[in-house]
Amino acid sequence: MKTLEKVSHFAGSTFAIWVLLFAILSFIFPAGFTWIAPYIVPLLGIIMFGMGLTLSKKDFQEVFKRPKDVAIGVAGQFIFMPLIAFFLVSVLPVSTEVAVGVILVGCCPGGTSSNVMTYLSKGDTALSVSITAVSTLLAPFLTPALILLFASQWLPVSAGALFLSIVKIVLIPILLGLLVKAMLGNKIESGVKALPLVSVIAIVAIVGAVIGANQAKIAETGVVIFAIVILHNLIGYLAGYGLGKLFKMDPAKKRAVSIEIGMQNSGLGATLASVHFSPLAAVPSAIFSVWHNISGPIVATIFRKQKEKDELKTDKSRVTRVS
Repeated sequence: MKTLEKVSHFAGSTFAIWVLLFAILSFIFPAGFTWIAPYIVPLLGIIMFGMGLTLSKKDFQEVFKRPKDVAIGVAGQFIFMPLIAFFLVSVLPVSTEVAVGVILVGCCPGGTSSNVMTYLSKGDTALSVSITAVSTLLAPFLTPALILLFASQWLPVSAGALFLSIVKIVLIPILLGLLVKAMLGNKIESGVKALPLVSVIAIVAIVGAVIGANQAKIAETGVVIFAIVILHNLIGYLAGYGLGKLFKMDPAKKRAVSIEIGMQNSGLGATLASVHFSPLAAVPSAIFSVWHNISGPIVATIFRKQKEKDELKTDKSRVTRVS
């Protein structure tokens, strides 16, 4: 079991590398990954079940301890990212399917990767986890409504069908995970340690399936999609940090809100696009998954170094005052 834990920890800490590697492989050898496409829905269900296993009473208690902070993060998530997505696809030349795909990923809740990045940035990890949990639980209601609002001018949108899909592949697995954890208690802890490995395999498989199935179309329009995804993600980080400044949050909270808003549950976006729209509509989510696992560590490092500089300045000022 210890060997499995070590492998799982290694897979989790090198997540970005694996996503990037298999994205490239699936683009070069698409036939080796297209067979995964029918399993995208159950793969995401497994990830969400694992999320349920990792949530605790403390995560939900945090919501009631500081509801304002959590509400700011959740509101920012569901306001800024859809608006940024809508603006980008309105001003840049993209196809109907790509436009819907970008909006779809913008309407998704925060991804669990944001919790790790917040921790690495020395941000408020407890706040990040709480925002992720609340936004994910609200997703069955808010995500379909937002997609209907912003994407219906491009393609027909069935908010009811999207709602049922998110309940099946997000809400039910999370609730099952919470139930299993409540029933088994500490007995499940050893299995939870293997979850990073399971999540990495599942996300890599989803990304590989989407890119493999759309290899030809990505070759044609990949540069534009990459540009939109990168802008969407980076503007999201800036908007989140600005929101934290607007509400005069302390630096740790600002880092958490920035990363939480900038990083999306791209696996959910890819799954919903594949089921309800078209394979090409899933491409922005797949590319987002690759990119935000590159940008996330970079942003976390910048934030961490800034915190270390601030701490050094504080220590120097204290020494100066004492002397």
